[in-house]
Formats: sequence, structure tokens, C-alpha cells
Amino acid sequence: MILIYTDELNPRIEYTTRLIFTTILQNEISFTTKSSEFLKSNLPKFNYSYEKFGDEFYIKPHRFMHCKALIQPNIQPVWYNGEKFFFESSADSDLPFDPLAASFYLVSRYEEYLETEKDKYKRFPARESILEKYDLLKKPVVNIWARLMAEKLKTRFPKLQFPDPKFVFLPTIDIDNAWAYANKGFWRSAGSIVKAVSKGNFTEAGNRYRVLRGKETDPYDTYDFLNETFKGNEDKVLFFFLLGNYKRYDKNVSWKNRQFQKLIRETAEKYDAGIHPSYSSSKKKGKKKLANEIKKLEEILGFTVTKSRQHFLRLRFPRTYRRLLKAGIAEDFSMGYPSQTGFRAGICTPYFFYDLKREAPTALKIVPFQVMDVSLRNYMNLTPEQATVEIEQLMQEVKTVGGTFAYIWHNETLNEQDNWQGYREVFRKMNRKGFEWAHV
Repeated sequence: MILIYTDELNPRIEYTTRLIFTTILQNEISFTTKSSEFLKSNLPKFNYSYEKFGDEFYIKPHRFMHCKALIQPNIQPVWYNGEKFFFESSADSDLPFDPLAASFYLVSRYEEYLETEKDKYKRFPARESILEKYDLLKKPVVNIWARLMAEKLKTRFPKLQFPDPKFVFLPTIDIDNAWAYANKGFWRSAGSIVKAVSKGNFTEAGNRYRVLRGKETDPYDTYDFLNETFKGNEDKVLFFFLLGNYKRYDKNVSWKNRQFQKLIRETAEKYDAGIHPSYSSSKKKGKKKLANEIKKLEEILGFTVTKSRQHFLRLRFPRTYRRLLKAGIAEDFSMGYPSQTGFRAGICTPYFFYDLKREAPTALKIVPFQVMDVSLRNYMNLTPEQATVEIEQLMQEVKTVGGTFAYIWHNETLNEQDNWQGYREVFRKMNRKGFEWAHV
């Protein structure tokens, strides 16, 4: 056990120290606000206060950790071991920056509460994040800082032990559009063929016709390939299904379609399944839509749905997560950027959402992801070879600190057509290596 001394044990400090020492480093901790108790203790000790006593591990807290107003702190760069960090500590601290303050700023998504600039889908852009500006987006800095603190503690307390970190591999698949042409109803299919012909897209019209006649396999029907790839590891895979009503950004097959319902049930027999809340449900007046979509999926599956990922990765703090909690969701898998790979919250370990406006931790577990197929191909314009390198570098970062490597892929991008040629092999290599590392 590690004894932590602080002048005032407020929710921010307790939440962050438990995240660092218990969740990431897997060690027990206790707190005291009495200096006499701290000084007398024979336990490994961490002094997180404004007064240094002796040779204990010491970091002077940044005032941000005691701030009660939701205002942008004055962040100045701090250099340490050739890299740039933020939230300075003091000259007599064991680190020139405060890793607890920096970690809290990142995992709470503090910057997203205050940022007014959004992309065209009203999402917080990666380019505005402090990690992107400091060239740290590709590193799980919170996990790295946790390991750094563990090393400092072990230097002073050699008998202190921390479990070896373990790499976890988490494949997740979004079913935004179960089929390209099939099972979409007569009028919708007929209208699509007419539209394709009117625009001179005769190849598409022909493909649609042949799929509808059963002469060809639907290009988005990649489920046999997915089953082959995940064979033997089905218990480690998670599928998310979009059940929103047809809208501009929600164009899946109708949830009423029997074939779609059959696909959902058959998938859930092999893998874990969750809801993919629609674009419409993330709008200001979308609370009822979220509840209805979850209810639809539960009726199809016959069991309670507790996992979720936002369609288009639309997150609005704290509204999105409050809604999910109220709807009975226990885990969210939306924490990552659509335009970039990396670590949006600076962490690769699942953790609990902290509601800044209420200054309190919640029961909603956030599971960050690092890679999405659309990010690699459509935003970053990477070739299959470049995408493989990017993925392996991020996987290595996660493996080094013993975190969870999670990715998002879509059934439709595995069709080996047009811009996605070669990406099926990217997917195959990523899963082969991920499962191999996870089994070591």
C-alpha cells in the first residue's frame, strides 16, 4: 500500500490518484491529511502537498487541482528528458511537472468543455488538442507518467512492487450499413437504381441489380471474412449496431427488417454486442431517440444492452455521457478522434468518466480506442503499407505500458473495392499481431 498525503483531499485529487495508482499501476493506496500520521508511517509515501518534509517522493500540486471554477488554466510548457510537458510543479519536486494535474486535464477532457471550434459534424477537432500541439498525441502519456511515478517511488522504497503491465487487444466493429444494396426494401432499392442510371453510374446500377437478383454477394457482406479472422477469439470482439431511423447521416437498413434482425442475433451468439447511437440521437433533442434505439436492440437481442459507441463519434461533454448513464449504459467506446490516430485522452487504460460540471466521478467506464479504418484511409490518406506501420507503432506504444489497444473497423471497408483495396490485408495483419501479443 502507498500512503498519500495532501493538504485537502478533494474529488479531483482522489479521482486522479486512484486512476494512476489503483487502475493503472494496480496498487492499493490510502490517504491522510494529517502530516504527523504521514511522517510516522512506515509505508511507501507520496507527498502531494504544498510543503516538503524530507526525502519522501514529493510533487507540489498545480493550483489547477484545487480550482473549483470551470475556466481555462494558464498552461505553460515544461521540458523534461527532452520532451515537452505541462502543469509545472516546483524546483524541489521530484518531477518538474505535475503528472496528476496533467493527467486529470486530459482524461476529464477539460479542454473539450471550453473549446468553441468544431468540425462540420460539431466534433472537437484533434488539431485543437494540447496533445497534438505538444506532439504527444501518439503516446499514452498518462500511462507513461504513471510508470514514471512508479519508478520514482521504487527508487525510494525498493521493496515496493508493481505488477507487470499486460497488453489487451480489443477488436470492435461498427455496423453502420449492414448491406450496400440488399435488404433495403423495394422502393428504396428501386429508387437507388433509377438514381444511379440517371447519373450515368451504370456499373453501380448493374451491381445493385445483380445483388438483388442473388447473382452476386453484397459488397458489404464481409461477415464470413470477419468470422474467419476472429475464429478462436470470439469472446474478445465487440460489435455495435446502428438502429436509428433513416436520416441524412443514419442510412442503415431498417431495424424492422427481418434479415437485419437475424444478422444481429446471429452476431450476438458469437460476439459481444452494443448499441451504436445514431447521429440524430446525439442532437440536443435526441434523448428519447437514444432510449428508443437501445430498447429496439434489447428487444431484438433479448438481453440488456450496456455497451455503446456514438455514431460519427459525436461527443458533447457532459451531455452525451450523462444521457448514456441515464439510459443504463455502463461502458462507452467513443473516446478517440475521427481525423487522427492516437490517444485522445492521453490514456490506453479503461477509466471512469469524471463529470466536471458536477465535480464528481461517475459509474460510466470509458474505453478509449487508438485506430479507426476511416481515419487511416479517408482522413490521413495512408496507403495500406503506411497504415500497417502506423498501427504497429501505436500497438507497440500500448504494449510497452501494458494498456488496451482498441480499434474501430467497419464491415463495409473490408470489401476490397475502390479506395479500400489492400485494407483487408491491413486488417488481417493487425488482428494476427494483436491476438498474438495478447496471448503472450
